[in-house]
Amino acid sequence: MSRRTIVLLLPLLLVSFSCAHAADKKTKIAKLPELSDHDRALHALERLTFGPRPGDLEKVLSVGLSQWIDQQLSPASIPNGGLDGKLAGYRTLRMQPRELAQTFPTGQMIREAAEKKRPLPSDPIQYGMWEVLVDKYNDQQKANAAVAQPTPTPDDTTKANQDTARHIADMLLSLPKANRMMALMKLPISDRRTLLQYVPGEMRDKLLADFSPAERETWFAMNGPTGVVVSELQQAKILRAIYSERQFEEVMTDFWFNHFNVFIYKDQDQYFVTVYERDVIRPNALGKFRDLLGAVAKSPAMLFYLDNWLSIGPNSPAAGVKPGQPPPAPGNPNKGLNENYGRELMELHTLGVDGGYTQADVTQVARVFTGWTIQPMDQGWGFVFDPKRHEPGPKTVLGKTIPENGMNEGLQVLDMLSKSPATAKFIATKLARRFVSDDPPPQLVQAMASEFLSTDGDIKEVLRTMIFSDQFWAPAVYRKKVKTPLEFVTSAVRATGTQVQNPMPIVQSLKKMGMPLYQMVPPTGYSTKSDAWMNSDALLERLNFSVSLTNGGLGGVNFDPLRLLALGLLARSPKEAIVPVNTSGGTDAAVSLVEAALIGGDVSKNTDKAIRKSLDDPAIGSHLLDDPAKPLATIIGLTLGAPEFQMR
Repeated sequence: MSRRTIVLLLPLLLVSFSCAHAADKKTKIAKLPELSDHDRALHALERLTFGPRPGDLEKVLSVGLSQWIDQQLSPASIPNGGLDGKLAGYRTLRMQPRELAQTFPTGQMIREAAEKKRPLPSDPIQYGMWEVLVDKYNDQQKANAAVAQPTPTPDDTTKANQDTARHIADMLLSLPKANRMMALMKLPISDRRTLLQYVPGEMRDKLLADFSPAERETWFAMNGPTGVVVSELQQAKILRAIYSERQFEEVMTDFWFNHFNVFIYKDQDQYFVTVYERDVIRPNALGKFRDLLGAVAKSPAMLFYLDNWLSIGPNSPAAGVKPGQPPPAPGNPNKGLNENYGRELMELHTLGVDGGYTQADVTQVARVFTGWTIQPMDQGWGFVFDPKRHEPGPKTVLGKTIPENGMNEGLQVLDMLSKSPATAKFIATKLARRFVSDDPPPQLVQAMASEFLSTDGDIKEVLRTMIFSDQFWAPAVYRKKVKTPLEFVTSAVRATGTQVQNPMPIVQSLKKMGMPLYQMVPPTGYSTKSDAWMNSDALLERLNFSVSLTNGGLGGVNFDPLRLLALGLLARSPKEAIVPVNTSGGTDAAVSLVEAALIGGDVSKNTDKAIRKSLDDPAIGSHLLDDPAKPLATIIGLTLGAPEFQMR
C-alpha cells in the first residue's frame, strides 16, 4: 500500500466513521434482526478480547459461547505458558521498587555517587554501568557550568569515534558470547561511551542478539536506567495484549489502570508503576471493587502521583502543633494539606463528578487520608501510615461523622464510598460505555448498578450481568465502537497472526497515534468514546501503521502474508490467494477472502470498491508484480485500514 492509497482511503475512513457514529444513535430506534451465532461469537471476541486471532472464532463456536465466556471470567483456570515464556526476559517485571532503583539507579543516586556520597556497587557489571552513568553526569555538570555553548564535534572527530566504536565492536564480537559484557566493562570509560554512542546499527544488533536479558538491560541502562524500566513495562503490555490466553483479564486490567490512572513519568512513579499494575490492578481486575479501591489507595504509585504522600494535617504533630496548643491562625488553615487524592477519589474513582459531594467533603477526605504515605527507599519504598502526619479530631464526610481513629478513618471512608449507589452507577456506566456503547442504555446501567450493590461490588458478577443482557447483544451496537489505538494495533497483529519479537515499534506507533502507554498526564485516563479518536491525524497514523505492518516496516514485528495461509486464515489454495493483480481474477477472490477473514465479511460496498480500485491503480499494480506475496500483503494492509476493521 502506497502513500497514494492512503490518500484515497482517508476520506472513506472519515465518512464511514461519521456515518457509523450517526447510525449508532439512529439504530437504537430501528428494529434489527437478531445476531447470528457467528456474529455473536465475533461480537464477544471483539468486545471481550483485544481482537480474534486466526481460529479463535471457530474455537468459540466449538466450545460454546457461554462456556467460553465463563472461562474468560475465571482466568486462573486458563494456562498461559506461551505468554510467560515471552515475558521471561523482562526482569524488571518481577522486581520491587527498591530493587528496581538499585539495579537501574535514579538521578539522585547517580549524583550521590558522583559526589562520593554513595559507594558504587560491588558487582563488576553493575560497577561498570555506574561508572559510565557517573562519568556522563560529571560531563553534563561541566557543560552546565560552562559560559560558552559546547563546540560542535568536527566531522573528522565523529569519523574517528565511529572507527573506534567499530573496532571495539569487532573485538567484542570475536570473543565468546559469555565473555563479552565483562570485557566491555573492563574497557576505559571513554571507550564504553564511544561504543554506546557511535556503534553501527548492524553491529549493535549483533551484540544485543547474543547478550543475555540482564546484559541487554545493562547495555540500555548505560544510556538511561529508568528508560529500561519504562520500556520493559510498555513492551510487556503489548505482549500481554497480543499473546495472553486470559484475554478478558488483560482487557479489564487495561480498563482499571485507565480508571485509576497514574502518569509513569512523574519522577519516582517510573519505579512504582510496574508493581502498581502487577500487584494492585491485575490481581483485583475481576475481584471485589472495595479490594481494588483499597489496594489503589495504599499504592505508592497513586500516593506519589496525586501527592498524598506529602499531605500533612494542619493540626498534626508533623505540622508543629503540640497537644493542648491552639490551632494555627485562620489565614492558612490547610498548610501542608494536599487535596488531590481526596478530590480524585470521589470524582474519578468512586462517586463521579455528579456524585453529590461538595468542596467541603473534598477537604474533609483529604484530612482523613493525611498520614497515608510512602516509606523511604532504604526501608522498602512501600506504603506506611505515619500517625504524626495525621490530622487529629473527627471529620464529616457526606454528612457522616468519621470519629478520630488514625488509619482506620481512611478505611471507613473507602467502605462508605464503595457502598454508595452513586459509585455503583458511576462504575456501571463506565463499564457499559467501554463494552457496549458510548451512550449505554439506562436500563442496562441500572441493572449493573443493582448487581454492584447487591454483591458488595463483585466486579465479575457486574460484568456477567452486562454480558448476558439483551443490550450487550443488540444488533444496534454490533460493530459500533471505534477501537482505541491500543485496541487497533493489537487487533491488527492478532488478526494477521503476526509474530512479535520486538514490541518497541508497536509502542512507538501508539505514541504517534496519541496513546503513549502509561503516559496519560491527567488522572482522567484515556477516553474510550469514539469521538476522542475520530480525527484525520489519528486515522492517518492508523493507515500508516497498516502500511508499515504489512510492508515489513516494523523491525522485529514479522508479518508474513503466506503464513496466514498455513494458519488456515484464507480457506483457499495459496496459488489462488496470491495471483498477481490483473491476471485471471485471482486478486478479486483474494480480496473477498481477506475481507471475510479479517472483518467477518461485514464490509460495506464503498469499502470493498475502494480496496479493489486501489489494487487496479497502475502505480500500485506494477509494484505488486515484483513479489508474488505482495498482492496478498497489500490486500491485507488495505483491509486493516478499512473503516470496518477500526470498529469493534
